[in-house]
Amino acid sequence: MAAPDISIVIPAFNEAEAINAVIDEAVEVFAGAFNRFEIIVVDDGSADNTAAVLQAHLVDDSRVRVILHPKRAGKSAALRTGMLQARALWVATMDGDGQDDPRSVVDMAKAIDLKTVGEVGLVAGNRANRTDGANRKFASRFANGLRRSLLNDDCPDTACGLKLIVRDVFLAMPFFDALHRYLPALTRHLGYDIINVSVVNRARTAGASKYTNLGRAAAGLFDLLGVIWLMRRTHTPGPELLRRPTED
Repeated sequence: MAAPDISIVIPAFNEAEAINAVIDEAVEVFAGAFNRFEIIVVDDGSADNTAAVLQAHLVDDSRVRVILHPKRAGKSAALRTGMLQARALWVATMDGDGQDDPRSVVDMAKAIDLKTVGEVGLVAGNRANRTDGANRKFASRFANGLRRSLLNDDCPDTACGLKLIVRDVFLAMPFFDALHRYLPALTRHLGYDIINVSVVNRARTAGASKYTNLGRAAAGLFDLLGVIWLMRRTHTPGPELLRRPTED
């Protein structure tokens, strides 16, 4: 079976009310943009009936695959599970809550050549019109500013769920629970450039946010210190070893 042009990984936790609409919209958009694509939805041990909703969806489209974590392991673990199963050279990530517009993935893909890997290893989505409340926006701006000053990752919105990354680059990164928040910094640390692309952020219409400002801040400080330590204690020979030939 020929490899898809692009793989899309969607982590989901307690998104039973939203995930069907997310998948349906994504399939429609990607069918008009790519010759071959695959969507991999990873249910991260949801406590609601997300798993049942996803299982019912499987009969509708062979381009959609579902993986179930037996218990919650976190967003980074869900992304890693999807990356391990992905068959494309480049893998897009988007959230399962409906706030990410799949058309933004198409826009991000236009910034690179999906058939090859060159100097760029990551295309990062930057939300130009965040729909979060004022407190969340302030906390995010503060965290982004602190992170950028310490890690020099050149990404104004690293928490955005929309990313397009070389699969092998992601899998070459040291794994930890908050990896998804530091993809730009670690991509650059591996010797690759990143491209920032403005993307659409939509208001949540179903379900509830899984994070609080206080929870993000407490965990984020320790994560940031850990990433600084990792980057100082790990060295790589350069990006060439991570490049692999493309498949027709």
